[in-house]
Amino acid sequence: MTGDVALLLRRAGFGPTAAELAAARQSGYPETLSGLLAPLGPDVGATSSPVPKLGPDPHANLPNPTRAQHIQADIKRKAQAELIQRWWLDRMTVASHQAVEKLVFFWHGHWATSVDKVRSAQYLLTQHRTLRGARDIVDLAHRMIVDQALIYWLDGQHNKKGAPNENLARELFELFLLGIGQYTERDVREAGRALTGWLTVLEEEAPVFDRKRHDPGRKTILGQTAKFDAHSLVNLLLTRPECPRFIATRMWFRYASHSEPIPERVREKMAEAFPAPMAMLRALFEDESFGATAHTLVKQPVEWLVGAMRQLGLRISGLPVETAMDIVHGMRALGQLPFAPPSVGGWPAGTAWLTSAAAQVRMNLAGKLAGLHQPGRLTPEDVAHILCVDGWTDRTYKVLRDVKDPRQLLVLGLSSPEYLVT
Repeated sequence: MTGDVALLLRRAGFGPTAAELAAARQSGYPETLSGLLAPLGPDVGATSSPVPKLGPDPHANLPNPTRAQHIQADIKRKAQAELIQRWWLDRMTVASHQAVEKLVFFWHGHWATSVDKVRSAQYLLTQHRTLRGARDIVDLAHRMIVDQALIYWLDGQHNKKGAPNENLARELFELFLLGIGQYTERDVREAGRALTGWLTVLEEEAPVFDRKRHDPGRKTILGQTAKFDAHSLVNLLLTRPECPRFIATRMWFRYASHSEPIPERVREKMAEAFPAPMAMLRALFEDESFGATAHTLVKQPVEWLVGAMRQLGLRISGLPVETAMDIVHGMRALGQLPFAPPSVGGWPAGTAWLTSAAAQVRMNLAGKLAGLHQPGRLTPEDVAHILCVDGWTDRTYKVLRDVKDPRQLLVLGLSSPEYLVT
């Protein structure tokens, strides 16, 4: 099996360093792929970025807070949200197991949940541990359906017998497990009944199931009738043939192409590997159609930032808090910040990231990164090597060759089409 290891490293992870790319070219495609998808030993790099210890939610155990206590708790919540956002950007940068980290980020966009509504960083960090620690997609789905952050995000705490809220049920069908067109409105209503009874309580580490609020009656969902509850509903959806094909399609969309549809052959190979996500990715990366997607996928802002920081030898935790927060604010301005997707549909893809407004924000961020890197004398060839760019087009090279300031050279390289599109 042959393939472009540079493309593989850029897509499976957040972007290789020059040393990683050189080592991969020496090892070859099969060995590099195996190392990415089945890394040996603990993630050494990630040990330098331990999970923050937040303590209890600031609003927990405040049954009747004064206005001042409420304001103070909100301030602490905001600081905790910013802390976990900085932490994950840092971990993405230093993680040795890049494909594992990228997969967690994929799941975050798939089961998109935002701290902007949920408010509790504790809820989001618990969900993050679930995304990272689930054994496979079956285990992940069962754990997510009773995840406090997701329940709150989709109004599941208001879902009770006699007055079901259908938000979580609808997204479980449409965005999480089956896809558009694979269910009816009646299926959604009946699934909403199956999900009744789950509550989020700040003082509890896990969601609370209130039997009095649960509808135990028989429901007919996707043609099957039973006394469905949350977990039997998930089991039903996971065993539908549409489920693995839908997950495969979503993986193709994020890892391979957001413009070309997934080839049927690839989708079936990936579906056969379900529910093991790394095995599904192996089926994708081993197929020749993956190589044909080179230079077609626009980097998401997080991919752009983390890749740049890795290649420039920078990390969030090594910066003053004010500087780190400037970067976080820049990411929010770009439209992508971990733990804060804009909707349950997650972040957009493709040319949505290539607006003129985004270009200006990206240039400003690139300038900050280049300044932190403090480069010495550079040529366009040096910049291509540092950023692991295959090469410059004639148009880009004509711009770069006349630039003498090394910082400006890096800024232009980080903002170039060759760097933004993989």
